[in-house]
Amino acid sequence: MSESTVQCWLVERDFDSRNIVTLVYATPDGSRYQQRERSGQSLQTGAEVTAAVDVPEDELEPVDDEETRKRYATEAERTAEQYGPDEPI
Repeated sequence: MSESTVQCWLVERDFDSRNIVTLVYATPDGSRYQQRERSGQSLQTGAEVTAAVDVPEDELEPVDDEETRKRYATEAERTAEQYGPDEPI
């Protein structure tokens, strides 16, 4: 069984007081996203954050808010223009 994936671009990165980094990758049109959390420690010890990732279709969540959808689409486009998919960001 072949699982279909979608290339998603980094559109948001937040750091919290517990040293957790939240990464949001979104589809180029901003309509769907995946949120990932990583410890700040893992990022300091070599775990790379790339400009884009391939996400299985069934792991993407819909973006319900129109304003957020537009912001994600704009950020995805900007990231894609500045970086290659596998480049660290």
